[in-house]
Amino acid sequence: MTDASTDGTTDRPARCAAVLAWPPRAAGAPPGTDPEDFRLALLEDTYEVVAGLELVTPALVLDPPDQPDAEAVTWPGTPIVREPTLAGAFAALHALGAETAALIAPDAPDLPPLLIGKLFRALGTAPAAACQAEGAAAHGNGLVALAARLPLPGWLAGALREVDLDTPDALARLRAAAPRPGLVPQGPGWHRLRTPDDLRFLDPGLEGWENTRALLEGHPLGR
Repeated sequence: MTDASTDGTTDRPARCAAVLAWPPRAAGAPPGTDPEDFRLALLEDTYEVVAGLELVTPALVLDPPDQPDAEAVTWPGTPIVREPTLAGAFAALHALGAETAALIAPDAPDLPPLLIGKLFRALGTAPAAACQAEGAAAHGNGLVALAARLPLPGWLAGALREVDLDTPDALARLRAAAPRPGLVPQGPGWHRLRTPDDLRFLDPGLEGWENTRALLEGHPLGR
C-alpha cells in the first residue's frame, strides 16, 4: 500500500531512493542511549542523505505500517510506502511512477551520496546493482542498498520475496537467482550501524549524520 505525495505536484518520480523504516534485528544503541531514539536518529540521517540527492525523489518504506515517529522525519510530500518485502516496495515505487529505484538500509547515516549514484549508473547496463555491507564474513553481511530498474524482472521479484537487506548472503542469493552472470553488479561497499561495536566506523571529520552525532555526544566511537 502506498500514500501518494501531498505536496500538490504532479511530477512522477522517474528515479527514487527509499529508506526502509523496518525494525532493526540487532540492538545497535550504545549503553546509556535510548534504543528508539538511536533508531530514529539513524533513520533521519539516512533519509537526509537520500533527500539531498539531485534528480532523485526520496521516499520512506514502512513495516510495520503505522510509524508516526518515522514519518515525522521526512520532508512534506515524501511518498510513503507500506510494504513488508523488498519486492513489494519496488512494486509500490513503480506504481508511483519510478523507472529506477534504490532501497537503502535505515542504519547508514553517513552513507556517501556518491555510492547511491554509482548504483543508479550501474542500472544502465544491468537490471540491478547492490552495495554490500562492509566487514562481511565468509558468507556476507547483508546489503546497505539495492537498486533496480522497474518493473522488476520475474527472477528478481521472486528472489526479493525471500531476501531482505539483512539476509547475510543476500548478494549471493540474488546472483544465484539470475538467469546469467553479471546481472547484479556490486558497487563499493559501506558500513551499517547494527551493533555498538559498529560505531567505530563513524568518522567525526566526515560531514553529515548530525542527529546521530548529537545523540552520541559523550560516547566514545572507538577505533
